[in-house]
Amino acid sequence: MRNIGVQVVIAMIIGAAVGFIMGEDATVFAPLGTLFIHLIKMLVIPLVLVSIIAGAASLGDSPKAGKVGIGTFSFFILTSGVAVVLALVLGNLFQPGNGIDFTNHASGDLMQVTEEQGTLPGVMDTFIGMIPTNVFESLTGGNILQILVFSIFFGIALTKVKGDGAKPIVAALNTIIDAFVWMINCVMIIAPIGVFGLMADSVGTFGFDALEVVLKLFIVFVFAILLFGFVFFPLLVHFFSRTSAREFISKMKKPQVMALSTASSMATLPVTMETCEEELKVSKPTASFVLPLGATINMSGNAIYYGLVAIFFAQMYNIDLGIATYAAIIFTSTLGAIGQAGVPGPSFLVVAVLLAAGIPIDGLPLLFALDRVFDMIRTALNITGDAACAVIMDKYTRED
Repeated sequence: MRNIGVQVVIAMIIGAAVGFIMGEDATVFAPLGTLFIHLIKMLVIPLVLVSIIAGAASLGDSPKAGKVGIGTFSFFILTSGVAVVLALVLGNLFQPGNGIDFTNHASGDLMQVTEEQGTLPGVMDTFIGMIPTNVFESLTGGNILQILVFSIFFGIALTKVKGDGAKPIVAALNTIIDAFVWMINCVMIIAPIGVFGLMADSVGTFGFDALEVVLKLFIVFVFAILLFGFVFFPLLVHFFSRTSAREFISKMKKPQVMALSTASSMATLPVTMETCEEELKVSKPTASFVLPLGATINMSGNAIYYGLVAIFFAQMYNIDLGIATYAAIIFTSTLGAIGQAGVPGPSFLVVAVLLAAGIPIDGLPLLFALDRVFDMIRTALNITGDAACAVIMDKYTRED
């Protein structure tokens, strides 16, 4: 009972039960969850800034820096692509969209979806948008991609300072990280209370009635997540690192439970970093570089969701998908997953995936009503992929 992970699981179960019994009245507990999320978010942005600078500074002046950077980006892109392919295979195998009729479930109260919400910026616009014109505006606005670019650039610049002038700064950054860890541990004391509030509010607001309509999609989605999180990633860790698959699965329980409850990779980042450094024995420079990066751009769970939803609606509307359409789904889902910020909320990038495949978007509002449920599950997979990448990259940096 003293284990925070056990306490969070119990809080989730009690919160779900209270939400189910009280219904919409359970929103009275929502402020508890909001308070917890705000405390975590208060620490995440400065932690990302300091961690990336310290990590890049530690890696930047050695041959392993390029290997870690290229390896991390390659890992995230390839695993997201594999996730979409898995979703398409399972979607065609189990046919979750056959026989579904949304006409009886349309509601004017549901969120309206427009094509403009699915508009993706061009490649050049994306790259230009990653470069901050004012880093302080990026910090106050929480633009994680711009913070990452500045932090990596500044961290590498510290390694190019002549003499030992940069050493006190790097040491100070590491001290600040330790201070943040202490603050996070204090916040985690109230984690079970916050998780209880989040679960009671979610279940009380949405209930389980809407889930019946898309039950088959939900089951296939959960199966794909379990397959990827408990088979694919652990096998990668087993064969490409010094950590066994069983040990990796065992150590990841705490951050996975936190991801399930918060539905946010960024909010779970402090717990993921603590688990990787203290239990999976990943070096601090590697963890400080890979994990904040992964919390922002590694969304393999989202990639699975995008692929399955595309297949689901194609089957519901009896649309035959060709090779070119499948390629469009894979390409858009992979890029969309990488560009999705690690914060909870309706994922409008799925609109872009459907539009790219020529699939109607009329039925999406019902899924958005359940997005919190899907988001919780896919976030648990996202942070598992972040940790897997950190463990694998750490092996090669240690060899260097």
